[in-house]
Order: sequence, then structure tokens, then C-alpha cells
Amino acid sequence: MALSIGIVGLPNVGKSTLFTALTKRGGLAANYPFATIDPNVGIVDVPDDRLQRLADIVHPARIVPATVEFVDIAGLVRGANEGEGLGNQFLANIRSCDAICEVVRYFSNPDVVHVDGRVDPDADADTIQTELILADLGSLERSVSKLERDAKRDRGLQPRLAIAKRLQGWLNEGHRAAELDMTDGERAAAHDLFLLTMKPLLYVANVDEDKVAGTPAPLDGQAPIPICAEVEAELADLDADEATEYLASLGLRRSGLETLAQAAYRLLGLQSFFTAGPKEVRAWTIRIGAKAPEAAGTIHSDFERGFIKVNTISYEDYVTLGGEAGAREAGKLRMEGKDYVVQEGDVMEFLFNV
Repeated sequence: MALSIGIVGLPNVGKSTLFTALTKRGGLAANYPFATIDPNVGIVDVPDDRLQRLADIVHPARIVPATVEFVDIAGLVRGANEGEGLGNQFLANIRSCDAICEVVRYFSNPDVVHVDGRVDPDADADTIQTELILADLGSLERSVSKLERDAKRDRGLQPRLAIAKRLQGWLNEGHRAAELDMTDGERAAAHDLFLLTMKPLLYVANVDEDKVAGTPAPLDGQAPIPICAEVEAELADLDADEATEYLASLGLRRSGLETLAQAAYRLLGLQSFFTAGPKEVRAWTIRIGAKAPEAAGTIHSDFERGFIKVNTISYEDYVTLGGEAGAREAGKLRMEGKDYVVQEGDVMEFLFNV
């Protein structure tokens, strides 16, 4: 699955600088026929050191990382929910993303003018939250009106109508839809309402270079990820050794791209498993808790339909024991069935009927 993250923020917060740096540093995935879908969308490799360690063992023809799709969404301004600025385009683009990455200005450069004339991360976050809530309330008003009519003919729509009305009241109090306490059934019904504030949200604090290794003040009770867009832009022009040295000089072990991708995986409840062979070493993305047939289906739907068994080795055992042969000899290769729950870093080989 390709993870899609919409990068949002007010004008002049460094959102587009960050997008350009991330997509340049990450590189467009070569196995996609149209890696750049339009001028503000880029598919980026997710950095994962484990891939190279696997490749050092099996010597594949190629290495294929997992990917993240970043969408640089038009800058939001107050009144976007009513179409101000590029509001309608902004809101439409967010709806197609799996998660929202909100870039908030923490940096103090006086040469970059803030749209409201001051640097106030809390106020900026409030502005965006308000616009998303107002957009959702407008959407719910239309949905409730239609559901009230349709539910008279189809009582199966009553649960969706009920949760839509609950959400109206909740949003009117200034809360995000995702924060409402819902049953699994209510959450499933709410999903079909396509609300922006139901989407998982993470904050990126665009900080000054000397603050990039620090801990920014929280936003809405959440710790933002400190990233300096200017640092990421410089990293994009360095080779691997130079980038490592530069990061170390800043007190960092990972680039902003890696930190952001890992945070997005956690936010969405995702993990990686691997396949390793002479043709390729590849990382695949799957939800935490998924079983082996679903993992097989991530590779190809025929694999899931014809699933028989899967040979599984933990990443640690695979690397420590020098690959499949060593793991098999040590009794660390396991043959698992349909009920096996995939673990982070599993190296897997699927057996299936075609």
C-alpha cells in the first residue's frame, strides 16, 4: 500500500520548501511509471537501513524500499472553508490523503513574513483546525439533510444518521471528529462521511537550525516533530557520507524524511515486512495485526487467493544467521499458516496455488 500524506499549513511556514527537500532527497521511486503524478505530488522512498543489510546477504539485482506519497497542498488561509484563497482545492486534496502532516512555523527569520504578522504556533494550529472543523460542519449539514430523507426509506442508514448528528454537536464544540469517543460500529459509519478531522494528524515544527535537535512546545497536546526545512534542503544536495556527517554535527541520527515517515507509520498503525531473493530485496507496508494472507495480497491478489503457507524468519535472525540457509539450519525458519500475525521486520516467502 502507498501511504499518502498531505502536507498542509498557512502560507510562508516552509511547507513547500520541506516538500521539495523531502521529494528530492527521497528520490522518485523508479518502479512507478509516473512517479510525479502532478506538479505538487511526489512518491518518495522510505529510508530503511535494514534493506541494505539484507542486500549484503542475498546480493539482489535491485533494492526496492517502501514508499510514501507526499502531497504539497495549497496554502490555507482563514476562510478556506468558504472558498477563500485556494480553499476548495485545498480541501479536495486533503480528502484523498491517508493522513495530514501540518507544518507549523516555529522559526524566527524576520525576512519571511508571517501571513498574520507574528510567529505564534498555537494560533496557527488553531486557524487550521477551525477551517477543517468548519469544512466538516458544512459537509455534515448536507449529509444529515440527505440522510434524514433517505433513512425514512432505508432503516439501515439510521446508524450513520445518528453518528452524523453526534458529530455535528461535537464539532460545534470545537473538537476534531477523531477525538469523539465512538464504538467500532459508529467509527465505521463515520468513516463513510469522509470528514477531514477524522484523518490522523501529526504536527511538524519547522524550527531554526539551532533548535532542530530540541523539543518544540506541544500543539493541542501533541509533541510536534522538529524539522528544519532549510536543513532538509541542504541534505538533499549531499551524498550519503556527507549527509551523515552533517546530521551528526547537528546532534541528529536521522533526517527529517526518515523521522516523518516513521512517525506516519506509527500514526496509521503500519509496519514493514520484507521479501529477499536474487531478483530484489523489497520492503512492503502492511497494517499492524494483519495476518499472513493479507501480507501475501499486498504483493499480489493472486497470492492471497491461493495462499497455502509462508516461510518466515525474523529480520534479526536473518541477519545474525547470514540468511535463509543459516536460519533454516538453526531452526529459526518457521512455516506459518493463515492465522499467523505478521511481525515488524519479518522476512517472508509465500507458498501459494495459482
